[in-house]
Amino acid sequence: MDPNSGPNNEEPVSWDELYNINLVPSELFVKFRKEVEGFRLGVNLEFYNAPMNDFQTKLVLKPLSPQKRWKFIYEPIHQDVRLLSKKIPLTKFLNLQVGIGHNFSLNATGWKWKLSTCLGGDGISRIRNKTSLGVCEGVDLRFGWKADYVLPEFSGAVGTGEALFKMETGRLQASLDRVEAIFTHRNE
Repeated sequence: MDPNSGPNNEEPVSWDELYNINLVPSELFVKFRKEVEGFRLGVNLEFYNAPMNDFQTKLVLKPLSPQKRWKFIYEPIHQDVRLLSKKIPLTKFLNLQVGIGHNFSLNATGWKWKLSTCLGGDGISRIRNKTSLGVCEGVDLRFGWKADYVLPEFSGAVGTGEALFKMETGRLQASLDRVEAIFTHRNE
């Protein structure tokens, strides 16, 4: 067995196939926030690049108090109104979010729930995270990114007819999925 061959005696793949980092975001959000009387009123302009170009506007109202775990969202283009809980941590890595909503154009009311985590994937390991950067007072940038990876694997054998040392290189696919510019005005 050739120690340089991949699994199932395939030819080794190129470094470009093993490691891929995409820095072109598929979502760009511009958020304007105003804090008044213990509430945050926001206008979100959301631009989506993939899989097709799309634009959404959202009006968001939520309390600033960490004990109040809800937010109200109105989407004028789709005529949707939703009342959502904030993400409620069930464990260190598992969150629950529930909500109820009404669509005026369809005259339909319903509710949703979602379990989410920053870890997990389909047969591979995944990390999803948001990183915030304060540019100056009232201006923040937030980056949503993910990394799908398979860790390298080392193995070997003696006296079995297999290679003494074998290495599977692993894979990494990372992407910058979302960039948010957040402008906040606080009443002092």
